[in-house]
Amino acid sequence: MNQENTLVVATLYKFVSLPDFAEKREPLLSYCQQQGIKGTILLAQEGVNGTIAGSRQAVDSVLEFLRSDPRLADIEHKESYAETPPFERMKVRLKSEIVTLGLPEVDPNEQVGTYVSPEEWNDLISDPEVTVIDTRNDYEVNIGSFKGAKNPQTHSFREFPDYVSHNLDPNKHKKVALFCTGGIRCEKASSFMLSQGFAEVYHLKGGILKYLEEVPAQESLWEGECFVFDERVAVRHGLESGTYELCQGCGRPISEEDKASPKYEEGIACPYCFDSLTEEKRVRQQEKRRQFLLKIKHET
Repeated sequence: MNQENTLVVATLYKFVSLPDFAEKREPLLSYCQQQGIKGTILLAQEGVNGTIAGSRQAVDSVLEFLRSDPRLADIEHKESYAETPPFERMKVRLKSEIVTLGLPEVDPNEQVGTYVSPEEWNDLISDPEVTVIDTRNDYEVNIGSFKGAKNPQTHSFREFPDYVSHNLDPNKHKKVALFCTGGIRCEKASSFMLSQGFAEVYHLKGGILKYLEEVPAQESLWEGECFVFDERVAVRHGLESGTYELCQGCGRPISEEDKASPKYEEGIACPYCFDSLTEEKRVRQQEKRRQFLLKIKHET
């Protein structure tokens, strides 16, 4: 991909006390719009979390704007590239949590697990005494994960505490290694597990995205693709775009094999949602697809 003519996609987060987070919304939204940036940034008392896309200059300007707040001066970000805009507009939202666990008492600003770099990750998860857990949701895990990792089969991050309480024991699982897309869910997951008495909790610094960026494919223990929350849908080693598309009916990633199913209707449903599709929703999806095709026709 020719990076000179592509959009920069930057993902960022930082857990830090922001009691004035609501006051930051309008200035941040206005600045992003001035720079032509699109994406979503979440603000909460516990910190900031977001993914934005735009030109090299625009993304750099927004990052500089964020870092002008001394509390965010060291905020880290990860970059990838897209040939087409991955977001339609810019949103800055005020939230109670920047990643929703549903337990406001869990605060990564107070305690968090041990960070493990991508270079050290393979050795850690190859240790038979380490329990490796994918903290992402089931539909994300299904298209790719680390070899030997446990799938909690959660539908939302809110279910993770229940998974821990029913399946893990601090007395049996002495060493636990957690990972997620960009690292943010693991900050909270590790903080939660430490509060539950787990002695050694590790998490992948920078998440799967950093691992795929830095670890050569021939040395990798990653299998499959990594789901991302933008129009790229999934990425592979080197953060190259993957092979999945999104079902317009349910929002799940679908493969070429899924599209070959008799339960796949383009723009309407896929094998994961076909059986639960009501006639009312079918009509709505058909109208959305009709409008989409009309828009494409007018643009060409």
